[in-house]
Amino acid sequence: MSTALAITGFGVLSGAGIGPRALAAALDAQRPEPADVSGMFEDPLPHPRAHALVDFDPRAHLGRKGTSFFDRSTALSMVACKEALADSDLAVDDDNRARVGITLGTTAGSAKSTSDYSRDTFTQDRPYLVNPLLFPNAVMNCAAGQAAIRYGLQGVNATIAGGPMAMLNVLRYSRNLIGCGYVDALLTGAVEEFSPQSAWAVQYGQAARGGDLPPGEGAAVFVVESADAVRAADRRMDAEVLAVEVGVFDPAEPGAVGAGLARCIRRALEAAGIPAAGVVTVATAANGMTSLDELEEAAIDAVLGAGTPRLRVKEATGEAFSASGAFQLAALLARHRADPARDGEISLITTRSADGAVGAALVRGWSRVGGDHG
Repeated sequence: MSTALAITGFGVLSGAGIGPRALAAALDAQRPEPADVSGMFEDPLPHPRAHALVDFDPRAHLGRKGTSFFDRSTALSMVACKEALADSDLAVDDDNRARVGITLGTTAGSAKSTSDYSRDTFTQDRPYLVNPLLFPNAVMNCAAGQAAIRYGLQGVNATIAGGPMAMLNVLRYSRNLIGCGYVDALLTGAVEEFSPQSAWAVQYGQAARGGDLPPGEGAAVFVVESADAVRAADRRMDAEVLAVEVGVFDPAEPGAVGAGLARCIRRALEAAGIPAAGVVTVATAANGMTSLDELEEAAIDAVLGAGTPRLRVKEATGEAFSASGAFQLAALLARHRADPARDGEISLITTRSADGAVGAALVRGWSRVGGDHG
């Protein structure tokens, strides 16, 4: 039995809007203009524009019941989960809900909720009149827990803090859970909210390495199952995750991170049994930080050659930290969805972080316009 994962549906919310069509349109637009975010928060922002969902109203998607105290990260995740389930032919019911779980990637949960709650413990009158209903939002696994409650997911519930590596780490973890028989299906994805805290983090991070990319936000969630099981049931799949490889290398050692990324790409190709010439597109993590972008490009060129087309997703979504890898995967699937000419194409997702973590994933995608879906 293979260890490949099938993706049978997905939901995505990004600064471009809700759904795969909005993301695909933003990618086609070539550096779409970020939105005016100057009126979103009382706290100061480093810049008045960002790739954020300015008019996002969770109640319009989830209703009023139980949503009053959701923070932005939780609300984005919940809507992405709802969209993913609606997009998939997997029906969660009493017969299978114990075998369906959720794995969600994050940087540190809701930085705004944690910061606001911590500040209130110092500024509110004694005995520290902090609203206890807000405390769950300050916990990193709030979004995954709330999603499991709302959608009746009784299987494994996990939150993985990985920053830029979050989505690849979540895919590896999901593969292990399904491969070891702990669950049959998972809602797998990553989320990052826009807030003053995240905006300043992007500002300082970009400035330190010469970049000027605006911040972004959103969530992408994928319904993943065993590819073998999906084929055996003669069901459609949107994509097959063939391999995921990650590593951590010393950024102080010259050339170590770039060589490490090239090694991950080669390992992924070898694990999937795919020749380098078989990769049609590379969805990169390019974000305007010149040194990191250059080592990523050099690693890709070393393995695939310079001619393989690049898809620079962050030009359309901004720097969304943990959600960025999920956007890379969603962008590839969005391009496949209505284009049967791409059926069966293999794409590579690459990522890297300033602290030396790198990763690569191979994905084969299909459209939904007839034809063979794996």
